[in-house]
Amino acid sequence: MALAVWLAGGRALRWQTGYRRVDLDKVDGVVIGGGDDIAPTLYGGELRLGVRLDPARDTMESDVLRGAFERRLPILGICRGSQMLNVVLGGTLHQDAYEVYDSRHIRTILPRKRVEIGEDTLLSRSARANCLYVNALHSQSVDVLGEGLRVAARDDGGMVQAIERVTDPFALGVQWHPEHLIYRRAHRRLFRSLIAAAKAGRGSTPQLVAAEAEAEAQQEPLWS
Repeated sequence: MALAVWLAGGRALRWQTGYRRVDLDKVDGVVIGGGDDIAPTLYGGELRLGVRLDPARDTMESDVLRGAFERRLPILGICRGSQMLNVVLGGTLHQDAYEVYDSRHIRTILPRKRVEIGEDTLLSRSARANCLYVNALHSQSVDVLGEGLRVAARDDGGMVQAIERVTDPFALGVQWHPEHLIYRRAHRRLFRSLIAAAKAGRGSTPQLVAAEAEAEAQQEPLWS
């Protein structure tokens, strides 16, 4: 993750559970990454046997996201982070997405799953693409959307693969792991867009962020 942020022009600061205080005033953006399943008690679900949970991390990331929204910090949620973004805003999850959707059950770090991106979305502008091939390392997925969120991408089985909050300059969640796909330009661009939003500042608008991202894109090497 730190490498992906660095390649985009940023510097990563890692927080772990056990920190006495997470100081959001010292950062310009937030990335919430992958990990264990989110506790179903946070969204009204039932606990299942054999599921790995991390309650301390749930608490920390919930607090970080709420603080980031209050400060209008750019947010990129990855896999579990995308799901947490939805839960914090009042949404729910499918605990086993493949029990619900007729999507191919691919579990791989390689980009083997095709996702279709909605037109005129933050994701389409960030990746500069209308479809992507992505990896898949998840079991949960978004069910009911949280407040202010919309679907930005789905796979061929209809499963939600990306969400975004239109009222914020940059609040994007993707179900896959772009940090493992930085050898592909479109996935690197997600981090470039995050950094562009951070540079635009806390009082920015989606339009300013888009302009900053476009300026960043003009500096992107043609060979990359």
